[in-house]
Amino acid sequence: MSSSTAVPGQSPIAETAPLSLCALEPRVPADRLVAEMVPPPRFDSVRFDTYVPDPNQPSQTEAVEVLSDFAAGLGGAHASGSGKRKWFSRKPAAPSAPLGVYLDGGYGVGKTHLLASLWHATPAAPSLKAFGTFVELTNLVGALGFQQTVQTLSGHRLLCIDEFELDDPGDTVLVSSLLSRLVEAGVALAATSNTLPGKLGEGRFAAADFLREIQGLSAHFRPLRIDGEDYRHRGLPEAPPPYSEEQVTRAAYATEGASLDDFPSLLDHLARVHPSRYGALTDGLRAVCLTEVQPVPDQSTALRLVVLADRLYDREVPVLASGLPFDRLFSEEMLNGGYRKKYFRAISRLTALARDAKGLVAQ
Repeated sequence: MSSSTAVPGQSPIAETAPLSLCALEPRVPADRLVAEMVPPPRFDSVRFDTYVPDPNQPSQTEAVEVLSDFAAGLGGAHASGSGKRKWFSRKPAAPSAPLGVYLDGGYGVGKTHLLASLWHATPAAPSLKAFGTFVELTNLVGALGFQQTVQTLSGHRLLCIDEFELDDPGDTVLVSSLLSRLVEAGVALAATSNTLPGKLGEGRFAAADFLREIQGLSAHFRPLRIDGEDYRHRGLPEAPPPYSEEQVTRAAYATEGASLDDFPSLLDHLARVHPSRYGALTDGLRAVCLTEVQPVPDQSTALRLVVLADRLYDREVPVLASGLPFDRLFSEEMLNGGYRKKYFRAISRLTALARDAKGLVAQ
């Protein structure tokens, strides 16, 4: 179906009307959640040898070496080719020898690249390795139930958890119990975060009340610090400033597979779609075009936007916008609060996607 719209001072746009994210309410079956626990498209082809360490940050080179050895160490017998566990194949790890590695560092130092490289380098069939964000893992438990999730993941050789961050006490207890059960089953763990495992939850809820669970989580991992500046902006020009509403609208109509929404309406729509479905919300998108970008009104809305930004970045979907620049999305209070690292990550990723969108605008 074709459509046309008028832009002030210009001839009507006659290309196919763009999609609207606000019109989509995807449903994601549980089996899809399990099947999609693999590195996302942006990280499908990354490997340790495609990671470019900053020569001024020796911890980055060290991380590659440590993770390469970690992957090689996972080559021992663990499960049969049929996917059924050989329960006798290994003894449970001693408490003093954690079965996990925890990549801690600021946004943009390549932690997800390294985590995905570990997944690819681990000598096990894809069906015996799982990769997902912390949000996706908790959503999997919600879809399958705790016991079924334990059963589903216990036969795996490796579980990679990206963006490990505890936002509420319920998640703390849930994930602590889940990972303890998986470690007992011999599943190796790897995670990325902007927060050391012993500091998870600080500034977000009364973490001291859940110290036992947090300390239990910390015991599963060997922390590996990765220092450095945001590689997405290392040596690159600044992201383009926002475009005019006319430019964004014309680009949306001229780009096959693009969506077009005003930012306030999209934020309202995200409240009606569970974050576990944000990946499905972006299925098939070639570009996201947004008008009227303005400051995010509250913390709950901001956290939903962070998840959407992560899914768009994972899928390499460029974002073209009018209104305020992305570094003004979050208030000073938000950027100084307990979720500040999430917000800085979102700004970093949206800025990179805005740079990717420059080619959508006719020069």
